[in-house]
Amino acid sequence: MITKSEKTKQFILEKVAPIFNKNGYSATSMSDITEATKLTKGAIYGNFKNKEELALASFDYNVYFIVNKIKTIITTIDSPIAKLYAITNFYRDYYIHRINFGGCPILNVGVDANFTNPKLFKRVKTLITKMQDSIAKIIIDGQEQNEIKNEIDAHLYGARIFSLIEGSIFTSVMLKDDKYLLDMMNHLDELIKNQLQK
Repeated sequence: MITKSEKTKQFILEKVAPIFNKNGYSATSMSDITEATKLTKGAIYGNFKNKEELALASFDYNVYFIVNKIKTIITTIDSPIAKLYAITNFYRDYYIHRINFGGCPILNVGVDANFTNPKLFKRVKTLITKMQDSIAKIIIDGQEQNEIKNEIDAHLYGARIFSLIEGSIFTSVMLKDDKYLLDMMNHLDELIKNQLQK
């Protein structure tokens, strides 16, 4: 049973998380937050200790939809190679789904918080490492199942694939054109086929 407090927190995050993602931590004011939620400052701080705690929760809320959607997709797939292709297919539609929310929260918050909010920046770095490691784990599973070449450095390719994805998201969002993201997913498919797959 969800408590009233939990419902209020969820409501606040639904309204405020996209604002933090679009405006950044510093540029999001309490008046932005109260206007979006139609709640008083006291009601906000009754559910979140301060603006930083709300920003951290908003980042987690924003990335949950990305990470959870990918997890949901790949847990239904047995083949590691097929999982890698499923990731590129997921990101082919990423621009369309995320543009109205201000783009990629990993990029947005990482750049915004780099010199202004160490806690938020640390949260981004931790997530990046986890995502790279998740791709590496798929590659290792592929090696164990004889689908991926044994000589491949799984962690190198996990980092490489993640970097290529994020870089193409950045370019597509900055230039407001998903062709860069689509082209990179095609390139990654070729990389998987020619460099990884046995």
